[in-house]
Amino acid sequence: MSYQEVNFDGLVGPTHNYAGLSFGNVASARFASQPSNPKAAALQGLAKMKMLSDLGLSQGVIAPHARPALHLLRKLGFTGTDSQVVEKAFAYNPTLVSSSFSSSAMWTANAATVCPSTDSNDGKVHFTAANLSNKLHRAIEAPLTSKILKATFADEGYFSHHPALPMHDYFADEGAANHTRLCAQHGGKGLHLFVYGREAFNSQAPAPTKFPARHTKEASEAVARLHQIGAQQSLFVQQNPDVIDQGVFHNDVIAVGNERMLFCHEQAFVNQSQTLDDIKRAYGEVTQGEQLIITQVENEQVSIDDAIGSYLFNSQLITLNNGGFALIAPGECERIDSVNRYLQQLVERNVLEKVHYVDLKQSMQNGGGPACLRLRVVLNQAELTGVNPQCLLDDTLYLTLCSWVNKHYRDRLTLEDLRDPQLISESYQALDELTQIMALGSIYDFQI
Repeated sequence: MSYQEVNFDGLVGPTHNYAGLSFGNVASARFASQPSNPKAAALQGLAKMKMLSDLGLSQGVIAPHARPALHLLRKLGFTGTDSQVVEKAFAYNPTLVSSSFSSSAMWTANAATVCPSTDSNDGKVHFTAANLSNKLHRAIEAPLTSKILKATFADEGYFSHHPALPMHDYFADEGAANHTRLCAQHGGKGLHLFVYGREAFNSQAPAPTKFPARHTKEASEAVARLHQIGAQQSLFVQQNPDVIDQGVFHNDVIAVGNERMLFCHEQAFVNQSQTLDDIKRAYGEVTQGEQLIITQVENEQVSIDDAIGSYLFNSQLITLNNGGFALIAPGECERIDSVNRYLQQLVERNVLEKVHYVDLKQSMQNGGGPACLRLRVVLNQAELTGVNPQCLLDDTLYLTLCSWVNKHYRDRLTLEDLRDPQLISESYQALDELTQIMALGSIYDFQI
């Protein structure tokens, strides 16, 4: 049976703003409090989805979360009408309001970890929503993420949905941003590479000292158990704490893999040489002797600063229909000389067939690149028919969503604008209309 990887991108929500909420994310901090452009952000994301669809790949859309998340503010004791709740919270601390309006769920690489049916003992596609416990604005996402995933992957005969892990520091889970599946082909057995920042139950293990390690080994081990992935197909490796302290807050900012290729910086992992040997060995055992292609970027070729500034490793590494590889890279990769030169060399050496540059400036300035915006789901044709068809991108849905964005989204949003009562009703009305466009049912609990 034929399998394919489908990228499900997060649709940017109408309250996209720059609040600098993500400590440890350099771009998020740099652009904090600057005006954002929600309309441009959503259209840029849709244009990337359309590019992948035009390349012949199946492309899905994940709906945004309802924002503001007034339930957060009400749980903290702020009362009154919706606008009064926002105003009282703003007077107390504007960060709480920013957290409730954040559109961070657009980065669906953090939405969940996914295991295809080929690798689970029960033959189903498994999803575990990430608890994202390290950041307030993201820690509120998991319940609605689960509802949206269930509305998107609705057929219980094919899909198994698990709730988020316990909301505790021991089981801090950042989702697929720290998970890569390596395989000879999508329909074959795969090696699940789980990358963690720290060990909760081992205080002697290496750990960053400046920025938090957001993901624990224990969380990854729990997800592997929930998804019924065999021990031979699971490998747990640690991200280099030194690069976390330089702003590499997730593994997908320093490494990316797809099928038989792993593309990483030479400083990506603890004990890198041994770790790469372990990955190659485990990959060979799972794939019955196939060879893994490891493309390792040396620091003298691309520094950590340039890797972070360009989000080189947050590019999407995709397999074209002819079996070759291409990279969907942010435009910043073309503008930073060291990165541009290196990517040109990869094409010249036939490591990559092509590099496609995309404009994701609005997402990039908030700390997320092409790979942050998508959740990879490997499906066979039968499973694909079990996906909500209104969540699969075609030309009609693309044009409909572009029209919807142009109708409802603002082209400028500041911190002060979050106090505008009209923004609440605008956002809720837009999302109410979206549930009809994407046939999502009553996933939101707001009233309009």
